[in-house]
Amino acid sequence: MDKRIKLIANPISGGDSRPRIEQARTFLEQNGARVDLYLTGKRGDATAEAARLKGADYDLVLVGGGDGTLNEVANGLVGCGIPLAFLPLGTANVMALEMGIPIHVESACRIALWGEARPVTLVETDGGFFLMMAGLGFDAAAVRAVSPRLKRRIGKAAYLLAGLSAFVRYRPAALQIQTAEGKSLQAWHVIFSNIRLYGGRFVLAPQGGLEKSGLIACLIDRPGRFAILLFWLRILLRGRLLGDVKRVESVSFNLTGPVVPVQIDGDDAGNTPFTVTSCSGLIELVFPSTAQKRA
Repeated sequence: MDKRIKLIANPISGGDSRPRIEQARTFLEQNGARVDLYLTGKRGDATAEAARLKGADYDLVLVGGGDGTLNEVANGLVGCGIPLAFLPLGTANVMALEMGIPIHVESACRIALWGEARPVTLVETDGGFFLMMAGLGFDAAAVRAVSPRLKRRIGKAAYLLAGLSAFVRYRPAALQIQTAEGKSLQAWHVIFSNIRLYGGRFVLAPQGGLEKSGLIACLIDRPGRFAILLFWLRILLRGRLLGDVKRVESVSFNLTGPVVPVQIDGDDAGNTPFTVTSCSGLIELVFPSTAQKRA
């Protein structure tokens, strides 16, 4: 095999990921690939480096990092035509769970080398694209409150602490949502989901999926922090005890109303207003092949 791979990696994903990045490069080269490694230094580096690959002679781009790093590279690669594979090194690694990619370095690299590239749906926003989800309101306030230093030290627990802080401090505000079909909705907290999972193995949008057109708005349509608490209990308990989470499906949503925080794929993304539109065929992701799923 003579596959040329661009490895774009975040050396601080999940703490210090340099040893795992070097392990991945060694494994890829031992299996005949030519690897060009780029290490990010700050937010935005991965997008800029991926954008420079348009017209370059690479067979594959492999992202080593967390969900945020994957989101950055996907934004840079839109329309490039180079398949994108994922080496999960982050804290939550929700996309790895969604796609069936193991966190074991060599197993993830095997999928990158011999998996199946398939077109997926991206979601376009006012400032770019995302693969997984966007949260508006409470969970975005929690993401904004996460300390990067604490996140590197205690991992997912940093999100729990930030969520508790946001629950005490955040005051929900009524948001107006318009669907592509002209339906008007009101909500006090919204998550637009392009996938099934949220924050790990929690099933937020059972009918969602990367290869489906359209996305799903999961929302709280009642005011108050108690409604937020019930919403997240439903998610954590997978809806078994507290009924259904309200979900609305459309190819686009436009959100207006008071200014509230926004998070995209687990990273702070500014504030509302906010528009999301489902877009198919702009990028290919590498999934485990049928043989790899059976192994």
